[in-house]
Amino acid sequence: MKTLVWMGSPVVWGLMVGMFWLVGCAAEPPAGTLKEGMAWIPTGSFVLGSKEFEDAGPPLELKVPGFWLDVTEVTNAAFAQFVQETAYVTDAEKPTEAPMPGQKGLPPGSFVFVPPPGGPDGKVALDDHWQWWQFVAGACWRNPQGPGSGIDQMESHPVVHISWNDALAYCRWAGKRLPTEAEWERAARGPFAAAVLPWGDELNPGGAWLNNIWQGKFPGENTREDGFAATAPVGSYPPSPWGLHDMSGNVWEWCNDWYAPDTYWRLRARHSFTPTEADSHDPAEPGVPKRVQRGGSFLCSDLYCVRYRLGSRGKGEPVSAAVHVGFRCAK
Repeated sequence: MKTLVWMGSPVVWGLMVGMFWLVGCAAEPPAGTLKEGMAWIPTGSFVLGSKEFEDAGPPLELKVPGFWLDVTEVTNAAFAQFVQETAYVTDAEKPTEAPMPGQKGLPPGSFVFVPPPGGPDGKVALDDHWQWWQFVAGACWRNPQGPGSGIDQMESHPVVHISWNDALAYCRWAGKRLPTEAEWERAARGPFAAAVLPWGDELNPGGAWLNNIWQGKFPGENTREDGFAATAPVGSYPPSPWGLHDMSGNVWEWCNDWYAPDTYWRLRARHSFTPTEADSHDPAEPGVPKRVQRGGSFLCSDLYCVRYRLGSRGKGEPVSAAVHVGFRCAK
């Protein structure tokens, strides 16, 4: 299996390794070292991607320099402080321009999950996700379900209805940045390099739920076996060996990279490849550049979407937001 460098050239990587060697091993903290709400992810190699997902292959061995990553997803409380200090207005709180002349744009709002009614047999066909997604005027981070809802008593829940643009603005305010998707997966895998979950291969070891995903018959029945119908307060489940929470489920997390379904093939061919907006494409929505999302959400279900598993990828327009999308920061 090839060893590649995700960001920059092999020459740059060699220089960075040389710098670490010159200053000695003491320059890099042990894996999982905690500092100011962040965990140290050590320099090292891992296998990016998964054969299970068409847009996440071929799996490639990469070397990633060490970095810091937020222990949890950014919370409502943290985002509220950012907004209070900067008067920032999220994309969901702004009207959307009409895509073409003669058409109408959308009012301020975002996409909310609304379980659809079942057919005569009580079942819902899973071939059209617009059955359970509704654009709700007024839905935003302050009002996750739309007008009349709020985030009182939800200060420790991950902030949602956050676009890539919003996440980037928060990171800059906090003196941080968004992780690359290679960094995100390196952190999520931790010492379990070949596992399908941040803690191993078993979804419910000992019968315990370790992530916030959907239980029951998606999308109409939610048994809440994991304790939550929607988002869970950050840190509700045990941390990974490197001290990270919710790297599987809860909310999708934005990464810095532009999305393309053939990114890994290009990386394999070129040995070094950083996707640009011009490279970004989604066969499901031709002509719409998108950014990468990782980790899955509370709406992931083995009956419909299994992208809470490591190696999987999500994507979204930089301006888009939804009730199951948030982020965490790197440094």
